[in-house]
Amino acid sequence: MEYQDAVRMLNTLQTNAGYLEQVKRQRGDPQTQLEAMELYLARSGLQVEDLDRLNIIHVTGTKGKVRERIRINGQPISPELFTKYFWHLYHRLEETKDGSCVSMPPYFRFLTLMAFHVFLQEKVDLAVVEVGIGGAYDCTNIIRKPVVCGVSSLGIDHTSLLGDTVEKIAWQKGGIFKQGVPAFTVLQPEGPLAVLRDRAQQISCPLYLCPMLEALEEGGPPLTLGLEGEHQRSNAALALQLAHCWLQRQDHHGAGEPKASRPGLLWQLPLAPVFQPTSHMRLGLRNTEWPGRTQVLRRGPLTWYLDGAHTASSVQACVRWFRQALQGRERPSGGPEVRVLLFNATGDRDPAALLKLLQATQTNRTSQ
Repeated sequence: MEYQDAVRMLNTLQTNAGYLEQVKRQRGDPQTQLEAMELYLARSGLQVEDLDRLNIIHVTGTKGKVRERIRINGQPISPELFTKYFWHLYHRLEETKDGSCVSMPPYFRFLTLMAFHVFLQEKVDLAVVEVGIGGAYDCTNIIRKPVVCGVSSLGIDHTSLLGDTVEKIAWQKGGIFKQGVPAFTVLQPEGPLAVLRDRAQQISCPLYLCPMLEALEEGGPPLTLGLEGEHQRSNAALALQLAHCWLQRQDHHGAGEPKASRPGLLWQLPLAPVFQPTSHMRLGLRNTEWPGRTQVLRRGPLTWYLDGAHTASSVQACVRWFRQALQGRERPSGGPEVRVLLFNATGDRDPAALLKLLQATQTNRTSQ
């Protein structure tokens, strides 16, 4: 079977949109979603205990597409590897179906199962696993023993499933916390931050607040980020803390918790350690690429500005990045330049509300 055959077959599975609509209609016990995922895992030839070997960093948020969802050493797995593991999993699930279960999981669940198989078989040293939607009842939350967890900036999205306030969404995100497993969050508004703190206390999860990136730059050269936009500094601060914690726990065989730099002043959360990023960490931040996120493509007189923002908060961050990019961009000599900020929205999101946030950039759209 060829790679394109695998992709075509993958696209016959229930889409994410179709799956979400089904969940909204049924409104059953969300815990059954995790039980169904565990059943699919068992049918694929793995047990939940097998995932303990992956040394997982479990993080909420972010997106991917097909082959680039599954990466090893920063690179999408090859079409050959994708094809091999796709058909292995597909045939295994076909062989184990019976009248009491659906033979194939939906699209995202299938790729999540496939990622677990890839990471185990390819013997990765650690696996960064990103939540699909929410956290508490997301299919990735069958993970029992991650090394460390992270919560990035929270926004309003998937309200029909996660709740219509950022506090309700924070409760869902905090569902990835595990007893005794350190977790880190970036600075959030007071309400959702309090929810994360309470959720962590209920689970007996040590939760730390990431210091600003500036704190990690003191005493050393400034950190250079491969991703543009001020909001990426928050993501970088979280990434550094997760990497630092993971490395420490590997050195000490998982014993102990991170030593807080000082008691936090915000909602009784301790601040995560302030440390000097290593040369490898600096290189990783500088070389990070994320197509479709604060990406600039220049084609002659036409310059495309691409970003995958699809919530109010992320569109506002996109606007700030676009303005900053325009200010720092030199006009080409020898003719006009056309600048295009590309917008896209899918699903049940309100494109009119999101586009309204872009109106302020309209005067900067083109220059002569």
